[in-house]
Amino acid sequence: MNNRRSFVKQLSAGALLAGMPNILLSQQKAAQDKIWACLLHLSFNMWEEYISPHRPFRGYQPDLNISESLWNDAIVKMSEKGMNMVVIDLGNAVRYDSHPEIAVNNAWSTQRLRFELDKIRKLGLEPIPKLNFSTGHDTWLGKYSRMVSTDQYYKVCSDLIEEVCHLFDKPRYFHLGMDEESADNQSHYNYIVVRQNEVWWNDFYFLVAAVEKQNSRAWIWSDYMLWNHPDQFFKKMPKSVIQSNWYYGENFPVNQEYEKTQKDIKAYLDLEAHGYDQIPTGSYHDKNEKSILSTVQFCEKNIKDTRLLGFLQTFWKPTTEEYRERILKGVELAGDAKEWFLKNH
Repeated sequence: MNNRRSFVKQLSAGALLAGMPNILLSQQKAAQDKIWACLLHLSFNMWEEYISPHRPFRGYQPDLNISESLWNDAIVKMSEKGMNMVVIDLGNAVRYDSHPEIAVNNAWSTQRLRFELDKIRKLGLEPIPKLNFSTGHDTWLGKYSRMVSTDQYYKVCSDLIEEVCHLFDKPRYFHLGMDEESADNQSHYNYIVVRQNEVWWNDFYFLVAAVEKQNSRAWIWSDYMLWNHPDQFFKKMPKSVIQSNWYYGENFPVNQEYEKTQKDIKAYLDLEAHGYDQIPTGSYHDKNEKSILSTVQFCEKNIKDTRLLGFLQTFWKPTTEEYRERILKGVELAGDAKEWFLKNH
């Protein structure tokens, strides 16, 4: 009752809407309670030494590379546009107490990270940590990225997850990445590592258990295992793990014959059919302004409301001045998608 009174007080046409059915008010609240998140990179060290010229911003950088002005402006913009969560790709941009040896030069101290998290919360955003443990995106782990599946690797991963959960004051969710772990996606690397079958699953279960031990919920990109090994995925993937499938196109062509739908779109439908909680993901890393809105429009029609936890907008660019316009525009597009969603619920 208190929530309803608070909601009605905020309406300029309160007298007109006083007779609105309770179910409509409940729908509005449910829409507001969805996750509306953006992924912001503190670290962009996800790639091994990168020898392809078409993406020069990829590849390992030994120094912290971030515009603090853009970082601040992006977070403020998220708040202004109605976002309620920011997923922070930490990587080796923090000098962790447990493993300071992986930090880049001029990495943030843990005290500085806590200061930033407090600032983010005061703007009405929930900060969520992300450490990508895919072997295709774990260059931030330094020497440990070449110790995959060893006892030393497990210890380091466990230490980092525990410390990050402590720094974030027991976050609701923890994004583990786990995307694009294939030789093809590492074709421009000088050093390629790929786990598969039981080796991949054993490491994955270890990481999920480490997150759950901290009373957080694991969150991953769905693509690697779901797109390439759907039988394994639906047999072995726990329902407790939040799924972020991603499709960055602006149109969602779904053929009448279900099996002919392209796999990255079909994955949303398959995840729903099998009862997984989802946070669908759009992007603005190219000339794809309609990606996040199209994602919202498609998924709200095809995923049950109780399993549609919210949406995530990505930019896939480092947080540097060169990409200021793109990142701020991406936040704006996410806000516009939320506005569309609220108007239609």
